Amino acid sequence: MAEKRGSSITKIAFLCLFITTTMMFVLSLRGRPGLFDHKTMPAEKLLTVFNNGDSQTSNQSNAESSNGSNRAILANSEKQRVEEGGFQVSCNGNLKEPLKIFLYDLDPEFHFGLLDWKPQGNSVWPDIRTKIPSYPGGLNSQHSIEYWLTLDLLASEFSENPSSREAIRVKNSSEADLIFVPFFSSLSYNRFSKLSPHQKKSKNWELQEKLVKFVMSQKEWKISGGRNHVVLAHHPNSMLNARMQLWPAIFILSDFGRYPINVANLDKDVIAPYKHVIKSYVNDSSDFDSRKTLLYFQGAIYRKNGGFARQELYYLLKDEKDVHFSFGSVQRNGIRQASQGMHSSKFCLNIAGDTPSSNRLFDAIASHCVPVIISDEIELPYEDILDYTEFCIFIRTTDAVKKGFLINRIRSITKDKWTQMWEKLKQVEPLFEFQYPSKEGDAVQMIWQSLSHKVSSVKMKIHKSKRYSRFVPRKRRGLRTRTK
Repeated sequence: MAEKRGSSITKIAFLCLFITTTMMFVLSLRGRPGLFDHKTMPAEKLLTVFNNGDSQTSNQSNAESSNGSNRAILANSEKQRVEEGGFQVSCNGNLKEPLKIFLYDLDPEFHFGLLDWKPQGNSVWPDIRTKIPSYPGGLNSQHSIEYWLTLDLLASEFSENPSSREAIRVKNSSEADLIFVPFFSSLSYNRFSKLSPHQKKSKNWELQEKLVKFVMSQKEWKISGGRNHVVLAHHPNSMLNARMQLWPAIFILSDFGRYPINVANLDKDVIAPYKHVIKSYVNDSSDFDSRKTLLYFQGAIYRKNGGFARQELYYLLKDEKDVHFSFGSVQRNGIRQASQGMHSSKFCLNIAGDTPSSNRLFDAIASHCVPVIISDEIELPYEDILDYTEFCIFIRTTDAVKKGFLINRIRSITKDKWTQMWEKLKQVEPLFEFQYPSKEGDAVQMIWQSLSHKVSSVKMKIHKSKRYSRFVPRKRRGLRTRTK
């Protein structure tokens, strides 16, 4: 069997070499720079297929599924893979192994208990094969990544082909690449951060204190110094207390707006997308001419911190005839109005508010409305893989607030250029979809990929920290002198 598999992998390696050589030859004829510039390849070739649709929460399980049409997208042009015998084989002949995750069996009060789920028997986890605890909708859902990632880890135990997954749960922490801390921190903040009468500390604060005490007492934390732990704090105000104590861990965040650089940074942490709250644009048959609104923004206009640009832009744009710039919220049918507005607009503004990021960017992507990003400090998910300039417009804040600059910049974009960006938005949209069960190339799997990129650096730091830790010097003794 080993010889047979080795022979098969060798054949695959030769096949990949042939494809690579052919592609290089074709690209050289076209005069394009870059070895694997996917702009030069047919859209139908070497693509990974994703199932994308209207990701709305079902009444029965509140878990999202794809019920739309299949779309194809080149997720990573540098990693052409073929499958053989349940293993993913890369062109360098190496077998791809899934990320191994050890999941702390925290008390349900830290995770599904926050969703009013009650454990049955001794298990701290719901039996997701029978029923999945529902997650609240609306703005609560935009920071729900801990829910989707935890579900995916639990589901990996029932997978028929674990080797085809991005991440699997392992029961022995010594086998794990990373240690996952399943605290639904964003939900805890949204639901339990306010003080009840006669309370000195909120439930959210108490849970953070208990979490820190638990995690830092575990042998896994002590061995690694916490460097291989994954902590989710996607809501900017979540983990306000615990973040300062668990800072060696890998944080999964929406941005770094409220973090000191020594606590959170791109070197060790991961930026994850928001879950969009508006309805996906399924079977989008619109075009440049049918989207009548040139530029769209609906949201809070007066914001603190970095959000001053919103009010400046409001006064600059409010009288433009084909621009929609108005106050809006999720109240009074606000989400439906935003869906209709974004679906009928060519460009959608994403302006920094209280923090550099917002779910408005991901609402725009789901609407195939070309995002115009005015947020100088924003960090974007998967930017080591995606070139956002292919489907987004970036404008510096200092330029955007100059009279006439923004609107003239938008009006200068041609129909052909907009159409090219619109087509790219439809291709990348599945990468930002949260769903259960997760699909190859969706947001859940992309976050696991981002985490996998941190593993080698984490291991190096842990190994270096052990250089002298095993050496315990004996008590210093003075030099003995011979006495007569």
